[in-house]
Amino acid sequence: MSRGRVYLVGAGPGDPGLLTLRGREVLGLADVVVYDALISPRLLNYTPQWCERIYVGKRSSAHTLSQDEINRLLIEKASDSATVVRLKGGDPFVFGRGGEEALALVEAGIEFEVVPGVTAAVAGAAYAGIPVTHRLMASAVGFVTGHEADDKPDSALDWDALARWKGTLVFYMGVSNLPAITRNLVAHGRGPDTPAAVIHWGTTARQRVVTGTLSTLPELVAAAGLGAPALILVGEVVALRESLNWFERRPLFGRRIVVTRSRAQASDLAARLEALGAETIEAPAIRIEKPEDPAPLAAAVRDLAAIDWIVFTSVNGVDAFFEALAAAGLDTRALAGRRVAAIGPTTAAQLARFGLRADLQPETFTGAAVAETLAAEQNLSEVRILLPRADIAPKELADTLAARGAIVREVVAYRTVPDLANRDAIAEMLAGGEIDWLTFTSSSTVKNFIGAVGDDGVRASKARIASIGPTTSATLRDLGFTPTLEAASHTIPGLIDAIVKHEVSQG
Repeated sequence: MSRGRVYLVGAGPGDPGLLTLRGREVLGLADVVVYDALISPRLLNYTPQWCERIYVGKRSSAHTLSQDEINRLLIEKASDSATVVRLKGGDPFVFGRGGEEALALVEAGIEFEVVPGVTAAVAGAAYAGIPVTHRLMASAVGFVTGHEADDKPDSALDWDALARWKGTLVFYMGVSNLPAITRNLVAHGRGPDTPAAVIHWGTTARQRVVTGTLSTLPELVAAAGLGAPALILVGEVVALRESLNWFERRPLFGRRIVVTRSRAQASDLAARLEALGAETIEAPAIRIEKPEDPAPLAAAVRDLAAIDWIVFTSVNGVDAFFEALAAAGLDTRALAGRRVAAIGPTTAAQLARFGLRADLQPETFTGAAVAETLAAEQNLSEVRILLPRADIAPKELADTLAARGAIVREVVAYRTVPDLANRDAIAEMLAGGEIDWLTFTSSSTVKNFIGAVGDDGVRASKARIASIGPTTSATLRDLGFTPTLEAASHTIPGLIDAIVKHEVSQG
């Protein structure tokens, strides 16, 4: 029987944007992904739907699986002809035990590939505003394991050499041994006033940095309550943080924001928020599925000659329509002579991806505005209008068009199905006051999210609510919730802009 292949992939230290292109590529090939504790959950979205996900996280002395058990797991899965991705924080070969796993694979005759990652020492320091090298301050950088940093006579570390090091020292996994590390460096000749820092959860919105000197840092870190995961930096470059601290100055830094779009669309919003410093939690709330009865949509695309206007009110409607068009053996030529309306710029942009320019787009991105703009365009009496929409789309648009004399053909193009697998974890975070914002981009996300986590949990939390537009806001109010803000421009960029402005105004 042929054997599979194992990819040892470095995921970087926490920010999902630091995954390499090669890392993302091989995740898309995975039959099995074996991942660690510090991996961003968003990276798992790059795996195929059928991929088996196995958590083997370990921190300090708390192990889900031992290293030997992880090695055996990789061999077992690859021996069944699977493509296995071993997703590891940072770089697999920098204190990641990737070398041990690779040797185990060699002994078992399993092919493997190493996909390097951005190591925590470099990325964590950079996000803290500390360059690990500088022409005038540090021409060398040393990576050291903090596990061995104790006062025992048989310590594996050469403290004399480390104390004489003419550059920056970065200790991994050593925050619990911080007093011993600083004590040993000073005892072997490093100046007690040498700048030093601890970086906790580097490159994420939970990042906290404490700076001091070798003599003061242990007490400062203890007072701040910092623990693992953390890096310790020692060297003159630490003094540059005050000038170069760019990451923590982002407008949404430290904010934890729940994203409730459909799973296929959530990552884009999450990435935009994270670029502004936020930590996002994807709670998709809805899953897009095909209609239970696809016949009405299929019939509509075959009967386009009997249609004057097609009105698209969502990206999902565009995708479903063109999928049905292709299934019928047709393409955009079938729309010759038809006019097309889009509810807003995002929907219009999706039409453009299929080579179609919207003939009409209202200034305000609501169903009522679409109807008003159409009516201003022409007399709607006897005008034949196709609405390919969600199964739970509000009836306002169809009713308004019909009231103006249009012949409306409304078909279900897709269904929105509740999807909130991580609702218990989110409910717990809401109860613990750990969520800053809930974002809602449609009425269905409101209904499904609140239905999943419960009205009381949302009301009792400190979380503020951001709504993309008036229809979504109306649904929130119907359920007894008042949005903290509503986007002036009813788009994803408009929603993000509104959150940023609110945060800035609050100081």
